[in-house]
Amino acid sequence: MFCGEHICKLDEKGRFIFPQPMREILEDQGKRLVYLKGPEYRLAAYSHPEWTKILEKSQEGLDEQQSRLFMHHIVSEMTMADLDKGGRLLIPGKMRKHLNLDLDQEVVLIGLYHKIEIWNPSAWRRYLTVNEESFEIAEARFMELL
Repeated sequence: MFCGEHICKLDEKGRFIFPQPMREILEDQGKRLVYLKGPEYRLAAYSHPEWTKILEKSQEGLDEQQSRLFMHHIVSEMTMADLDKGGRLLIPGKMRKHLNLDLDQEVVLIGLYHKIEIWNPSAWRRYLTVNEESFEIAEARFMELL
């Protein structure tokens, strides 16, 4: 299960050191991460086995037209990267461009159980600020769960 918030610096090739707790999970699941474009200057990233489950669900749960749209607009845009021997992952160029990164070339990784979101740091801070009131309203319910 992916969890936590991690700030990672990209090198000149667009690679970052994958955080150790998440790295162990990814290594157990084949070392491959699948990237998809998301809204708000973020990416969704799945381990390859998790992505395979999503593809199987799409085949079972979508009609023919929905399946074609899913393949044309989602699957055709995905890219993959493998964890290298140094524990680094590449964010391919078209995905880095989607993130609209600042000059410091940092990304924020957010572990969300079965997937990871990769954010432009400015967009992540903006998202937290915009949703602060909603969080405060729901916080009591969250505390009940804990």
